[in-house]
Amino acid sequence: QVQLVESGGGLVQAGGSLRLSCAASGSIFSFSTMGWYRQAPGKQREFVARMSSGGSTTYADVVKGRFTISRDNAKNTVALHMNSLKPEDTAVYYCKAVRAIQAYWGQGTQVTVSS
Repeated sequence: QVQLVESGGGLVQAGGSLRLSCAASGSIFSFSTMGWYRQAPGKQREFVARMSSGGSTTYADVVKGRFTISRDNAKNTVALHMNSLKPEDTAVYYCKAVRAIQAYWGQGTQVTVSS
């Protein structure tokens, strides 16, 4: 059973930074991709960033240049470094991991950006 646990969310002022972390219950080597999604109130969940097992990264246009995804294989974690945060970045952020055809999700962590 794969478990993903997010942490690092909180309240920050516009222009500030936060670092989210996603800890996997086992080795992250088995995941073809790991990434982050977010869901704002009243909106659908949307893609934020992903990293393949080979290290290639993809970002949503709205976060490109502000967010960076990284991984620590030794600690089985994937992080999302968020800079220059905007009020519209306010959402619950979810970690996602994909192994073969199976996708796993964490419970989410709240990020609130005040203006």
